[in-house]
Amino acid sequence: MFDNLREDWQVYEHDITRQGLWVMAVYRFGRWRYTIQQTWLRIPLSFVYKALKLLSQILTGIDLPCEVRVGRRLQIDHFGGIIISGDTALGDDVVIRNGVTIGLKRTGERGAPIIGNRVDIGAGAKILGAISIGDDVVIGANAVVITDVPANSLAVGVPARIISRQKECTSKG
Repeated sequence: MFDNLREDWQVYEHDITRQGLWVMAVYRFGRWRYTIQQTWLRIPLSFVYKALKLLSQILTGIDLPCEVRVGRRLQIDHFGGIIISGDTALGDDVVIRNGVTIGLKRTGERGAPIIGNRVDIGAGAKILGAISIGDDVVIGANAVVITDVPANSLAVGVPARIISRQKECTSKG
C-alpha cells in the first residue's frame, strides 16, 4: 500500500490539494484492509473505509470502489462526475478526466470494461459493457464506447468510431 501511495504522490506532483490523490489514498486503504487476516481488526477498518469513501465521494464527485482492479499510476485529472464500476479493471498509466463513466451496459447485466495500459480517457466519455480497450488508446471527449477498441487506436463519436493511430501518424507526416 505505501509503495503505491508514494507513487501516487509523485503522479499528483506532490500536491495535497488534488482530489484524485485523495480518492487514490482512500482506494489504496480500502484494498489494503483486505490483507488483514484478523476479522476483529478488519471489521472496524472496513467501517473506516466506508466512511472515508463516502466522504471522498461527496468532496470529489469521484466514485472509485476498492473492488476495481487499478494498475499503477492512475491519474484522475479533474474534479467530479467520475463513476467507475466495481467490476472494471484499469491498466498502468491510465488518465481519466471529468464526467467519465466506466461500467456496466445495463442494470443486472454483468461485465465491465477492461482498460489497457497508457489509455487516455477524455472528458465526458462513457465506456460501457464487457469490452476490452487495448494499450495506448485515446478515447475522445464525450465518446460512447460500446465495442472493443484495439491497441494504438483513437475512439471518437457517439457511438464511437475506431481510428487507427498508425494511419493518423502516417497521413500527417
